[in-house]
Formats: sequence, C-alpha cells, structure tokens
Amino acid sequence: MDSVKTIFDFILDLGAPVFVPLIMIVIGLVVRMKFKEAFTSALTLGVAFVGMGLVVGFMMDSIGPAAQQFVKNTGIELNAIDGGWTSMATLAWAWPLAFLMFPFQIGVNLIMLATKQTNTLNVDLWNVWGKILTAVLVVGVTGNVVAAFIIAVIQMFAELKLADVNQKQIQKLTQIPGVTTTHSMNIIGVILYPLNRLLDFVPGMKKQIDANWLKQRLGIFAENHVMGFIIAVLLGIFAKYSVQETLMLGIQGATALTLFPMVAKLFMQALAPLSDATSEFMKKRFEGREFYIGLDWPIMAGCNEMWVTTIMLVPITLLLAVVLPGNNILPFAGIINLSIAVPALIVTGGNLVRMVILGAVTTPVFLYIATVFAPTITNLAMDTKALEVPAGQLISWSTIEYPVFRYVFAHAANVINGEILGLIGAIVWLGLFIWYLKGMKKVSDRIVTEEGNPFDKIA
Repeated sequence: MDSVKTIFDFILDLGAPVFVPLIMIVIGLVVRMKFKEAFTSALTLGVAFVGMGLVVGFMMDSIGPAAQQFVKNTGIELNAIDGGWTSMATLAWAWPLAFLMFPFQIGVNLIMLATKQTNTLNVDLWNVWGKILTAVLVVGVTGNVVAAFIIAVIQMFAELKLADVNQKQIQKLTQIPGVTTTHSMNIIGVILYPLNRLLDFVPGMKKQIDANWLKQRLGIFAENHVMGFIIAVLLGIFAKYSVQETLMLGIQGATALTLFPMVAKLFMQALAPLSDATSEFMKKRFEGREFYIGLDWPIMAGCNEMWVTTIMLVPITLLLAVVLPGNNILPFAGIINLSIAVPALIVTGGNLVRMVILGAVTTPVFLYIATVFAPTITNLAMDTKALEVPAGQLISWSTIEYPVFRYVFAHAANVINGEILGLIGAIVWLGLFIWYLKGMKKVSDRIVTEEGNPFDKIA
C-alpha cells in the first residue's frame, strides 16, 4: 500500500504544468499524432499553465494587500484566516487516504465513458485534490470515511455530466474545438442557472453586454488595460493608498488584464492540433459519437469578462464581509473569486452585467459557508498537523469552490447521525442539477444550429 501511495504522490507532485502535458503527449501518440507535434503541443500547454499561474499570482499579490488594507480601515476584526486554495490543497493531501482518490477518479471516468454516460475524457487529474477536500470535509462533519468516498464519487459524476453539457458553450467562448472544462468549480452553476433565468424577467437583462459590446459603446475605456487600470485605482482609493501606491496598483491591474488574453492564446495554440487529431481518430472508430478532452479552467482565461468580473467583485466581497452579520472570515488569499467567475461565464454566455450580479448575489453564500466550515477545517488542520493556526483563530477559504454542494452533501451524509435537513437539501440540489442539464442542453443545441458542429467538418 505504501509503495502505491508513493507512486501516486510522485505523479501528483509533478503539478499540473508537468503532469497534464505528459498525459497530453500520451493521448497525442494514441490518436496518431507525430511525436514532434504531440511534444510541441504538450510543451506549449505546459508553458500556458505556468504563464497563467504567474499572471494570476501577480494579480493576487497586487490586489490582495489592497483588499486587506480596505478591511483594516473599517476597524472590523474577523478571526477566521482566509488560507485560499493552496492551504486547502495542503490540508487535502495531508489526509492519509488521499492517494486512493486518484484511481477512483480514473475508474469513474472510464465506467461512464464505457456506458455512454459521458463523452468527456478528464485529463485534469491533478485537480483530484478538490474531490479529496470534499471527502475531508465530509469526514469532518460525519466521521464516516465510506460516506466521504461516496460523496466524492457523486462529485466526479456531476463534474463529467456538466463538462458534457457545457462543452458547446465553452467552445463558443474560447474558439477551441473539442475541449471542455472538468474543473469542479462549475458545480455551482447548478445554483447560478435558476438565478440567471430569473434575470430574464428583469427589463434590459436580455441584452448581451460583453467585452465587445463595451468596446463598441465605451471605446478606449473598455480596453483591457484601461479597465484594469480604472478598477484597480478605485480599489486603491477604497484602501486609502497614497497617490503613488494607487497609481502603481492601477498599472498592475492594467498589466494583469493585458497579459491574460495573451497567455490564453497559448492554450488555443497548444490544444487545437491535439483536438483535431483526437476528433478525427474518434470519428473513424466511434461513428456518430463525439469525445471531448476535459481540462482545467485556464483554457477559458482568454475571456475578458471573467477577469473584469473578478476584479469588480473584490470591493463587493470586502464590503459584504464587513457588513454581513455572522460572517467571520476576512477575504484575503481567496479574494480573486474564480470560483464564481468561471461558472458564471458559462451560464450567462459571457454577459458581463449578469456575471457581476450573480457574483454579488452569491458572495454571501461563499462567506457564510466558509464561516460555517471554519471550525471543521481548523480541527482537521490541527489533527493532521498540515497547517499551523495561531491560537484563538480559525482557518477557512473565503471563496471555497462549490460551497453549496459541499455543505449540503456533507450534511446529507450526516443522515447516519440523524441529520435530516442536509438530505432534503441534497434532494433539492439534485432537482436543480437535472434542470441545469436540460437547460444547458438546449443552449448547446441552439449553438450547434447557429454555428454548426465542428466535428462534422473533420474529414
């Protein structure tokens, strides 16, 4: 058992920039790509992952201190530390049974492919840590390891079904054929979908207001670098920065929004040849069936609406953290809420106004569930000795991914200890999940009708 764990630990310790390209080389060779082409595509993909990590880290390092200063200026004391995703990943990997989640994810994917329950081959295996974290939280609530793995398997099933129905929308947004996003953060789309449908009844909300619309109406003020500068300067003013600090923050914001689409083009450059080869290979062997490659969220990073939304949500998140009664977490490491921006981009089709509204409406959910989970996460951190938490403080994640799913199903699993409300919540969630699948299937059919199916164009 220890030797198996060592093997999996070594593979996963490579990280996404190394691990995913290695898998892509193997897939490329299987679908008859020349080694030179497969290697070049995989290497470019690794460069894209590293580049995106650098830009995201740069933006967080710039925006984070200003956000923290804003809250300090209010005089409000919040004693739950926001450790961000890196701290939660550390906690997840410290779980003694973490390595078992890797074969579980592969097994579920292969079974669903064989039974035609999905058309997505998930190669984003490094993000298995998200399922591990869910399992760890279930154990923290219920104390039951079997229940933890059952909920993790449900999450794997859900992310693959979502990857299928989201694929055409993702393809339309990114212009990269044959790929989809299997990141579990898209699970919160199940909650966003009905909220987005409600916006249909609000006057003016059916207008598609995206980055291109803004450029046509606002000219230079809608350019990436100008929007980044303006939003960052406003945040600097809220943080009571000096003039020099505010201007520097503005330049940093402009830099981030300028670089994101540049780096995102690398994903298209890396994935397009592999997607074409995979599609041709599958079409010859499985007539009438499409297959998609499931990847991490950065393939969507070229959509400007996502980054504008994340930055605009920063002051909204901080304000809500200060004024919401019962909130106990200070947003810091998780202040850039990709957990909402990515699924909101998919659900709305890139409607910037709707994305910001959905983000503002659901931010309290993130904060409250992060607060509720803080004692559980802190106890787990102390038990595993994975994280050091100062005395008198708690640790959590202010923008914890798919918070509703994790909270509802952790407590649904606690039915074994007599808890009923969680089970009712899980049943409601499953109803919304089915509604989402049906709704996004209609969106996919409409996109195919309007734009055609790129798989049909491959000889």
